Amino acid sequence: MPKQKKLSDYSARRNSKNSGEPAAKRAKTKTYRGPKFVIQKHAASHLHYDFRIEHDGVLKSWAVPKGPSMNPSDKRLAIVTDDHPMAYATFEGVIPEGNYGAGTVMVWDRGTYKNIKKKDGKRIDMDDCFDHGTIEIFLYGAKLQGAFALIRTQKDNQWLLIKMNDEHADRRRNPVKTENKSALTGRTMVQIKKDARNE
Repeated sequence: MPKQKKLSDYSARRNSKNSGEPAAKRAKTKTYRGPKFVIQKHAASHLHYDFRIEHDGVLKSWAVPKGPSMNPSDKRLAIVTDDHPMAYATFEGVIPEGNYGAGTVMVWDRGTYKNIKKKDGKRIDMDDCFDHGTIEIFLYGAKLQGAFALIRTQKDNQWLLIKMNDEHADRRRNPVKTENKSALTGRTMVQIKKDARNE
């Protein structure tokens, strides 16, 4: 993953007072519960899913146009986006028009993850996983469970999100189509948008 000044790109693109998004503040990592992951459904100019994993006090982020798949045969394009503050893991609402990423945001799934990448029987440090462009993690989510891989392509900002073969893989299950409510509030995208109008 390209080296970035953590949260500087996020901050430069946003005015938190106007957008309602969390401020660009780095958090201390709390390892006793395991690092967090969140997937946010985002109806911006194009509907996509933002896949975020906690690392080094921020949420490392990828935009996945088609969303995650439980089928190991599917290779989902995952485009690197700005690091996000940890507070973004619970951000749900509507980013107003005129702001970067304007549109409705849902916390589609959330939970914790475990680094499972090994070489010669030894766990590979997450920093090395990022540097080498191969991340393997096990998700403990409300909707998604099991092992997933993120693999960098020849273009630094383009990765592939792939469900790894394990007992949770399911070629028939399509959670992007069947799971339409927030893992945080139980609301649909329509309800989130409606509630924002009534605030």
